[in-house]
Amino acid sequence: MKFDLHTHHFRCGHADGDIESYIQAGIKVGLTVIGISDHSPYFASEHDQPQPGIAMGKSQFLHYIDEVLRLKAKYEGKIDVLLGMESDFYPESIDLYRRMYEPHPFDYIIGSVHHTRGISIFNRTRWKGMSKSKKIEEKREYYSQIAQSASSGVFQVLGHIDAMKGYYPAFSDIEAADVIDETLKIIADNQVSIEINTSGKTKDVGGWYPSDAILERALHYGVQVTFGSDAHVPSRVGDDWELVRRQLKEIGFREWVYYKQKQPVVVPL
Repeated sequence: MKFDLHTHHFRCGHADGDIESYIQAGIKVGLTVIGISDHSPYFASEHDQPQPGIAMGKSQFLHYIDEVLRLKAKYEGKIDVLLGMESDFYPESIDLYRRMYEPHPFDYIIGSVHHTRGISIFNRTRWKGMSKSKKIEEKREYYSQIAQSASSGVFQVLGHIDAMKGYYPAFSDIEAADVIDETLKIIADNQVSIEINTSGKTKDVGGWYPSDAILERALHYGVQVTFGSDAHVPSRVGDDWELVRRQLKEIGFREWVYYKQKQPVVVPL
């Protein structure tokens, strides 16, 4: 059974193609299940779309849900279309986000930390001139937020948990093994999964999120894993799925999961 839980489309402002194009791409590459998970609106902002090139506007939220559900019905029997969302995690706004999601039939929600201290994790300049101790502090803050997101009860999946390395590969070498281990324990305790996200290959770091070293620690602590291409163009749907499956087996995993109605569906590797 082949699945991909992380796909985007034009509403977020930085992806190409409509939702149906991603579904058709999923069928073409042999997916059994495809999750649609575009970027959540900034619900806490007074503006409809404060960052048009980053996430959908609040006015698009219900249209997005309706479109996914319509296409789910249209493609029934051909591919299982899941209603998901990639949600920003802002600790101060988590209750608002929870209230916005609860009335709707989401199969899963991916919680992703995209900002710390008000700065994008992908900001290429945030590390310039920073001391070693400050870099450690920044990495610890990043994983502290990931741990908080795991404990929130809002998310089934945590997105790209070392994506801060995307445009700063040296991030992986910053000393913070203890906080990563503690975060993985919290993720396991809350029965949330982490995704193997293959979009890292499109960034400076290359490869996938998270690193094999983190995946080995995740296995040790009993963290469940899932798959997401994080496709922003239809041609990337399912990208590297088979390679990821093989690598997970080599590390020692025996299964991975996807979600329906917020319940894990276990798939043997």
